[in-house]
Amino acid sequence: MLDIRPGCECCDIDLPPNSEAAVICSFECTFCRACAEGVLAGVCPNCGGGFTPRPIRPAELLEKYPASSERIVKEVGC
Repeated sequence: MLDIRPGCECCDIDLPPNSEAAVICSFECTFCRACAEGVLAGVCPNCGGGFTPRPIRPAELLEKYPASSERIVKEVGC
């Protein structure tokens, strides 16, 4: 099951569970679309893979399967 992480690993902008601006790689590294398409040029800095839009978990399932609250941010930036 996806973690649905709360923010961009690059710029730390909030990415709520229903955000259409969130993208992930195959390892669930999470970035905002602006960073993924801009500074990262479509390549995950952690694994070298590409990005896909993060699925949106239906609101009625968030109660039973909540999104992660763990923020992961690259210390040196992107």
